[in-house]
Amino acid sequence: MTDGFEQLSVLLNDYPRAYLLVALSLLLAAAWLSNWIAKRILVRGAYRLLRATPVGRNTDLSRHGVIRRLANVVPALVLSAGVTMIPDLPAALVTVVQNVCGAFIVLTLALAVGAALDVANDLYRRRPDAASKPIKGYLQVVKIVIYAVAAILIIAALIDRSPLILLSGLGAMAAVLMLVFQDTLLSLVASVQISSNDMVRVGDWIEMPQLNADGDVIDIALHTVKVQNWDKTITTIPTKRLITESFKNWRGMSESGGRRIQRSLLIDQNSVRFFSGAERERLHRFALLREYLADKEREIGEWNAKLEAQGRDPVNARRLTNIGTFRAYVERYLRSHPGIHQEMTLLVRQRAPGPTGLPLEIYCFTNTTAWGEYEAIQSDIFDHLLAIIPEFGLRIYQEPGGADIRGLGDAARMLQSPDRRPAAGAAA
Repeated sequence: MTDGFEQLSVLLNDYPRAYLLVALSLLLAAAWLSNWIAKRILVRGAYRLLRATPVGRNTDLSRHGVIRRLANVVPALVLSAGVTMIPDLPAALVTVVQNVCGAFIVLTLALAVGAALDVANDLYRRRPDAASKPIKGYLQVVKIVIYAVAAILIIAALIDRSPLILLSGLGAMAAVLMLVFQDTLLSLVASVQISSNDMVRVGDWIEMPQLNADGDVIDIALHTVKVQNWDKTITTIPTKRLITESFKNWRGMSESGGRRIQRSLLIDQNSVRFFSGAERERLHRFALLREYLADKEREIGEWNAKLEAQGRDPVNARRLTNIGTFRAYVERYLRSHPGIHQEMTLLVRQRAPGPTGLPLEIYCFTNTTAWGEYEAIQSDIFDHLLAIIPEFGLRIYQEPGGADIRGLGDAARMLQSPDRRPAAGAAA
């Protein structure tokens, strides 16, 4: 076989162009073969060996293709070394091929390191405390530095100059670089402040009306924070705006175990009055009010006993009101409700009356923060209160609607009809 190659070499020496073409073809074939061996044998073998370790069983390693990217270095090395073995090849062409291969190797290594950082981030996110202290922003900064260094080395390799020459010129370009990377620097500072102050975590519910963001944080990166709104749309917020502008984080509510109910019943003020004796007796049917009524009647009785010298006129005495009794009933109803958190603030109070009635505000917390359960508890409470309020002689205020106005018009027409008018000559 050696004699055959020697004869072929002697034969091709008489045909230099054919010799050069055959040599280049053999070099390309060697590069393709090395790439095939690296991808089909070495890479697969490496994955099989790694599967015996906890790192190899992680699917992120193969998904990001770290080893596969490193395998691309092999054909570049073959081309870079083999091109120097071809005789009669122009020196400029050899230099260009070696420079391009060197630049490609640097690019491949930079991409492989970036993929390795992505694997590290995916592994870190599996930690229990990863949501409170994400490292994605820091890894992105490292990737930017790696890519910047790689860009300098690639340019230096392509122009066949030392990287120190390019680095020496960066001092004069510092102002330009700061201007170009202004957003990156601001985002880096914002990411550090967000992480160190624990302002936002993945999974937090945040609300930022000025950017139409209201939902859960699904990703925190160097430049952006992604929020999935309740309508399933995605709002992308620049990281620096979480530092320069205000936003609401509902994490405190979620961690407290209770969610606030602050809602008012608007009472028609014309329905507020004192209870009569018979009505007071009927109130004893309410189990929640028996203790309150007993204490209140004793207190009122002692107060009124001191006023005997001023007369027994009802105007001088204290009496039960329907609004006060209803307020006491609402408070005791909430105290006994299984969905209300009894260790948090619970108030039933009157607010300032206005043209829409007398607001009776309920201020309490549910014992769950789940949205659906919270709304069910709140609706259940107000369903009951709206239905029970007529038992106290009270009415809910409601502005007149179309049916009310039509009813008034019908009543006015009935009064103006001839059958309703007084007969002629009748006494006024």
